[in-house]
Amino acid sequence: MKIGVSGASGNIGKRVIDRLSTLSPRDGLVAISRTPGTAESVEGRVGDYDRPETLVQAYAGLDRLLIIPSADLRPGVRSAQGIAAIDAAAAAGVKSVYLLSACGTRERQEPSMGAAYWQSEQRLITSGIASWTILRMNYFSETLVEEAKMSLDRGALPGIAENKVAFLSRDDVAAAAAGALATDGHAGAIYNLTGPKALSGAERTEAISKAAGKPYGFALMSEDELRSGLAGAGLPDFVIDAVVSMKVTQAEGAYDIVTGDVERLAGTPPKPLSEVLALEFAR
Repeated sequence: MKIGVSGASGNIGKRVIDRLSTLSPRDGLVAISRTPGTAESVEGRVGDYDRPETLVQAYAGLDRLLIIPSADLRPGVRSAQGIAAIDAAAAAGVKSVYLLSACGTRERQEPSMGAAYWQSEQRLITSGIASWTILRMNYFSETLVEEAKMSLDRGALPGIAENKVAFLSRDDVAAAAAGALATDGHAGAIYNLTGPKALSGAERTEAISKAAGKPYGFALMSEDELRSGLAGAGLPDFVIDAVVSMKVTQAEGAYDIVTGDVERLAGTPPKPLSEVLALEFAR
């Protein structure tokens, strides 16, 4: 059986390949990216989401394919990339396609970050591909760490409204995705990959404060105030839109969900946020 990972050179893709190599024969794994030479001990193929003509060939002969969204934040880009990848998988005759998406996905319009997830999910479901599986991710613990480190000197993490988030590590996303790819029985399933507990603003900032050894709180503000602060920091408009979109999604409760899907697919429970924070702040 041939299993491909599209987006294999990214943070998640590398981890999925590593985990899959312990679950499936290496000679059946295919790492697909713009830089396939970075893949070690597995077959590498060129596949560029921005060059759809490369994708059909990259996906040829695959039995199972994982499509991982790119990190491109420009409005409309990830939507186009996701649709191109799914269309290529259908054209290449891939039997089973697995898509990484996001918890709380529903109809959204650009420039919302959720628009790409919605459009990709809908394209996959209606693609005619024989078997599809959607893996919806909660908010990355590592992304929270990045936010915290950037705002630590100001003493507070911004939020548009009080909310809860079941933060999830990239390692656990990769382990769950690899587990799904390496086993049967996932056709038509939509999994929600979450951490073990949904944490409030106060709970997450208390954990950050403990890991960083500094006072740190949760600062509620309006969307306009957040935009103004980000603009004052010199961030481009498309990055501001992306950050605000993520905060709005949190405020709407999209990440306030806890499931056992990570353990079900990976065979091990997800790491608590405190464990990820301790590791990241010790570096």
